[in-house]
Amino acid sequence: MKPSARHKARELAVQGIYSWQMTKNSAQQIELHLATTSDMTRVDMAYFQELLRAVVNDYDNLDTRIRPYLGRLPEELDPVEKAVLRLATYELLERPEIPAKVVINEAIELAKSFGAEESHKFVNGVLDKAIRTLRKHEKI
Repeated sequence: MKPSARHKARELAVQGIYSWQMTKNSAQQIELHLATTSDMTRVDMAYFQELLRAVVNDYDNLDTRIRPYLGRLPEELDPVEKAVLRLATYELLERPEIPAKVVINEAIELAKSFGAEESHKFVNGVLDKAIRTLRKHEKI
């Protein structure tokens, strides 16, 4: 099964967020770099740009909202895990039309694709705890 355009947007966004975390280049510079070096076929470009720009612009708030569920400081996280959790936190807070289960499943898949061997378990555990507060109105 081919990945959806939204999934591909999330993949690129995680790569972009990771790059931003490491370089502090602007979201626009990172978008341009990814657009010229990645396969952009079937990518929901508008969603990719929304995710990247929103996380870059609001990372402090996203970190504050996810911090209680981490069990450690955000600065101590693996950069890939941090990128995935920032993206998922944004979707949980700002995209209520996307079911929480979808956000969590996508985050787990992203952690499996880009993170260390056990990253997906950590991401799942954090989001499983966070969901109860960040989406308390939604039945999981």
